[in-house]
Amino acid sequence: MPRVSRGVTKHARHKKIIDAAKGYRGRRKNTFRIANQAVEKAGQYAYIGRKLKKRQFRALWIQRINAAVREHGLTYGRFINGLNKAGIEVDRKMLSDLAASEPAGFKAIVDMAKAALK
Repeated sequence: MPRVSRGVTKHARHKKIIDAAKGYRGRRKNTFRIANQAVEKAGQYAYIGRKLKKRQFRALWIQRINAAVREHGLTYGRFINGLNKAGIEVDRKMLSDLAASEPAGFKAIVDMAKAALK
């Protein structure tokens, strides 16, 4: 079996990692072994961040809805319960946007939720 020199493959693999570490501080940007660890950890943080982003936005929407609903004399939990009883299926993102941009339309939804609670 012939001997295989892996110079081209190895160089390409190293270059890919070093390019991904561009902008890092110290030896993390130019030493392969350290850059490899840094890029791997950065990938883990990015993966976790994509999951956290969804949670954080949902929490933000809920806070906005709660603040808007309290102006109309309800709490967030009772409002969502009223929406479910009224059969209104609007997601929290849209409710939050409505509360911020169209207060009149949001008030109409709150009134329907209140009516369903009684």
